[in-house]
This record gives sequence, structure tokens and C-alpha cells, in this order.
Amino acid sequence: MGQGQKRSSDNKQSHKNRDASPAPEDGKRCRVCRFPLLVALLQLLLGVAVTAVAFLMLAISSSLIARETPHWAGITLCLVSVVGFVLYFITYQPDERTSMQFIVKLLYFVLCTIGLVISLLVVAFAGHHHSQASSFNCQNAGVDCVCVLDQSDPIARTFNYQGAGDCEAITSTLTFYFLLQILLNLAQALVCATGAFIMWKDRYQVFFAGIQIRSPSTQQWQKV
Repeated sequence: MGQGQKRSSDNKQSHKNRDASPAPEDGKRCRVCRFPLLVALLQLLLGVAVTAVAFLMLAISSSLIARETPHWAGITLCLVSVVGFVLYFITYQPDERTSMQFIVKLLYFVLCTIGLVISLLVVAFAGHHHSQASSFNCQNAGVDCVCVLDQSDPIARTFNYQGAGDCEAITSTLTFYFLLQILLNLAQALVCATGAFIMWKDRYQVFFAGIQIRSPSTQQWQKV
């Protein structure tokens, strides 16, 4: 008799768990808005934009150095976004029971932090060069453009932009690209900070990310 009651109780619990399971996702819901897919998409788009603008700047003059054309920052963010996509497709396990899940989450957190630092560095460099280029006094020297900050200073530093042609490309177009880099990398920094914060919250405040599965230990569904 006791065994029959236990079996009946188990059946009821099974039906209760089945009823408590999440309903199929509505096709109209925004799947793109789920973490970390949205963050990874933004990182990829911003990384591509930063890289493209950097190569456009490099096309103006071959004299521009790496800190003035931060394609390295954009490429880094593209790599960070790839790790975010990998994390999105890893099945969630309670308490990080798989080493793959733990490693990818830790790697994504570290890369987001590095991306934040790199983006802030680019903002500082671009801000300095934008301020500098806005004060240039430039003259054409054949196919080159020679610029100084103060024409009245005989020992003022000279900036020679090889192959720039018209100096308007330096005083106007290049200045605009520096401003664009500031805006793009500020957005990059915010996205990376958001990704790092959410990963920290996932570790210490139980914010779940990944594909939704059923936890065998608790017989409950964990919601993403």
C-alpha cells in the first residue's frame, strides 16, 4: 500500500514538473536580445566599424602610425564577439558543472575587460590627435602635406603626411575620422563593460546565460 502511494506521489510530482516546464518560445520574441547574443553582435558590429574607419584613415596617408589608426582595437573586439557567440551556444549547466562552460565564461569575462581597457586607450589617443589635428597649420609640399601647430615657432614640431595630397584631407577628413573613432570606441567600452558586468553577475548573483535545459538534480527547469 505504501509503495503504491509512493508511486502515485512520484507520478504527481512528474506531472507537476512537466506542467512547470516553460512553454515553447513565441516566434515573435526577440531572440537576438538574449545575453550574450546581443552583446556579441554589438561587439562584432562596432569592431568591424572601428577597423573599417582605421583603414580609411590609413588610406589618407601612409605616415599615420598604429595608435592613430586603431584597427587592432577593432580586430580585438571581433575576436571577443566570437567568444560571446560560442558562449551563447554552450548548454547551461547549474553550478558550472562542465569545464568548457567555466573556461569560456572566464575567457569572455577577461576578454571583455581587455576590450574595455583597449577601447579607453583608443579614446585617449584619438582625443589627443583630434585636438592636435584641429590646430594644424598645413601646407602642400608636392604630394605630401606638412603641418605645424604654431607657424611663428621656428622649432615647432613638423608633421609630414606622405601621399596626403590636398591638406584638406588632414585638417578636415582626418579630424572627422578621429572624432568618429572616439564615438565608436566609447560605445565599444560601454558594451564591453556591460558584458563584463553581466558575467560577474552570472558568477556571483546567479544570472543564468546559455541554452535552457532541465536540471536533473533539482527536477526543475532553469530559465535563461
